[in-house]
Amino acid sequence: MCMHSITAIALKDKIDSAEDIQLIDVREPEEHAEFNIGGELIPLHEIVQQVTGISTDKPVIIYCRKGIRSQIAIQRLQEKFPFTNLFNLTGGTEAWKKQFNV
Repeated sequence: MCMHSITAIALKDKIDSAEDIQLIDVREPEEHAEFNIGGELIPLHEIVQQVTGISTDKPVIIYCRKGIRSQIAIQRLQEKFPFTNLFNLTGGTEAWKKQFNV
């Protein structure tokens, strides 16, 4: 099973060019409230139950703090559903903060 990934720089390019993507934050609500990059919050433990809210026809970038929980989320989704459009943000919000000095 293949897992696509995207860097913070490539993601920012997509956001800046208003590309049609979906951003999903799989962290916990308090982490999301503290800092987020615009993704909608679907905590990891709810990801499979919330599958109807995940697009199948455009790139979906899933992120967490370091990229581990988002990998788990993608694995769970790909095991149960025929997604081919999921991308893991490499390094998560930590990489984003480091890259853009946030």
